[in-house]
Amino acid sequence: MKVNKWLISALCALLLFGSCNMNNTTKGGLIGAGSGAVLGGIIGKVAGNTAVGAAIGTAVGAGAGVIIGKKMDKAKEAVANQVPQAQVEEVKDKNGLKSVKVTFDSGILFATNKADLSNDAKASLSKFAAVLKNNPDMDVNIYGHTDNTGTDAINDPLSLRRAQSVQGYLSTCGVNASQMKSVLGKGSKEPVASNDTKEGRAQNRRVEVYLYASEAMIEAAQKEAGA
Repeated sequence: MKVNKWLISALCALLLFGSCNMNNTTKGGLIGAGSGAVLGGIIGKVAGNTAVGAAIGTAVGAGAGVIIGKKMDKAKEAVANQVPQAQVEEVKDKNGLKSVKVTFDSGILFATNKADLSNDAKASLSKFAAVLKNNPDMDVNIYGHTDNTGTDAINDPLSLRRAQSVQGYLSTCGVNASQMKSVLGKGSKEPVASNDTKEGRAQNRRVEVYLYASEAMIEAAQKEAGA
């Protein structure tokens, strides 16, 4: 499908500079009216869509979605209260269900170019682990990230070691290993800020933890909604 380049540019500019005055529904309408698939990746990030989620193979009903959403709201509030140093956000998983994204920046967790957890990090993660243990029907993905200083040969394994350090400590705090479904190092490939500034690089050095509905939670919610 051919798309007018001027229209794409205009839509991108409108979405980037006017996002403070538009909700996600408005942005979604602009996608449909414009380039669709071409802008989909950009809009997905703006709207908070993620690649995490249980492989259920079917659509989740609205009633079940509401039940899951309430549980996620409680988990989000618990994390925000227990770990105020972390950034806590509501996102949507690939099934369209409410999920929770928790971002620990490297200043909380690690020294520069290290993957050893600081004492402050352990204190924060032990409180975070309590939330996970209280929500055993939520699956967890852990992703490590770096800035673009150095090469992929350095950054990729460093980001993985950092994600594994978080996983390992959560395990020692009693989080069931089966709850942590994916632990990946993404190197410098997914920056959230410019690597041209010190502040931006600091934001890019982070570990993200996603809490999302497991197959068991979805199944239970569907049964409850149908009752």
